[in-house]
Amino acid sequence: MEDDAPVIYGLEFQARALTAQTAETDAVRFLVGTQSLKFDNQIHIIDFDDENNIINKNVLLHQAGEIWHIGASPADKAVLTTCYNKTSDSRVISCAAVWRMPSDWETGSHESPDDSAHNPQTLELLCHLDDSTHGNAACVLWEPMGDGKRVISLADNHALLWDLQESSTQATVSSTATLEGKGQLKFTSGKWSPHHNCSQLATANDTAIRGWDLRTMSQIYCIENAHGQLVRDLDFNPNRQYYLASCGDDCKVKFWDVRNAQEPVKTLEEHSHWVWSVRYNHSHDQLVLTASSDSRLILSNMVSISSEPFGHLVDDEELSEGEENHQEDKGKEPLKDSVVSTYEEHEDSVYAAEWSSADPWLFASLSYDGRLVINRVPRALKYRILL
Repeated sequence: MEDDAPVIYGLEFQARALTAQTAETDAVRFLVGTQSLKFDNQIHIIDFDDENNIINKNVLLHQAGEIWHIGASPADKAVLTTCYNKTSDSRVISCAAVWRMPSDWETGSHESPDDSAHNPQTLELLCHLDDSTHGNAACVLWEPMGDGKRVISLADNHALLWDLQESSTQATVSSTATLEGKGQLKFTSGKWSPHHNCSQLATANDTAIRGWDLRTMSQIYCIENAHGQLVRDLDFNPNRQYYLASCGDDCKVKFWDVRNAQEPVKTLEEHSHWVWSVRYNHSHDQLVLTASSDSRLILSNMVSISSEPFGHLVDDEELSEGEENHQEDKGKEPLKDSVVSTYEEHEDSVYAAEWSSADPWLFASLSYDGRLVINRVPRALKYRILL
């Protein structure tokens, strides 16, 4: 059907950083950060006009360096964080900062015949999240349900919890956790849990996944060899507090119940190369996106481990206590897990995939060559879920 056709937008630079603008719940908006060694890097503000199937973009300059990670404040549409590389004394160091978009960015650079005639505006630096004693920043995570006042940065083997004050122009470290062990331990990614009053964090380092209690900054669980190779990304099921998805360089996507993490609850092996990104749909947790350097984006329907495995909402307790009863009740046979769609619009590694914050049926994916693709959940599946 024509309506399910993808919409493609090309950036002139390479890019690997993508986020949905969480605080914007009316418009479908994504932020993309570029990686260029020669030119000033940019943040592209991508607005998708669903009715007309077109993309409007605005560009802001990010003169600090190549963007490796981007995050949007859950409370303020104008505030974002980036992790970026800069060269200092001929060494490359990774920094993190909080930025504000200029108040009039929307008048900036809407598509015009001659884009070069426009001078894009520059992001305003609010504060650095760098603490040179804590090494290179890998990512910055906003408190999911927060008022935009708390972020966590992962830098080498440290997790730093920051309080943002004075309209985010000042940041102080309120507590830290450190990865202990042999060798050069380094966090690769992390996810702040939306459950348990936002008091938990999951992190990936090497092949391990760890859970942390942010009140005590102590480790609460560890899945030692979660993947055969490096773990690239994590995401929490938005409706089931103990369920966590992970993906990695062993080409696998795994789903865990962190209360009993000897074995994954489910494993997906649909990708043929490293899996860089895994994302649960915020409203319908059976829908899971995965992005890989096999140039593909895959949408899976993981019904059996969703909050609606029998076509109706159940809670974790009902599931763990009543699995046997459910199995006997043939009228409530769990629905089958399946791959819904494999998207092949990319020609390069797909480093990121994100669901829209405003429309649960829309998602964006970004490949290294700067191609951003916006897709919709196939209509037939959407109606099957809704009806």
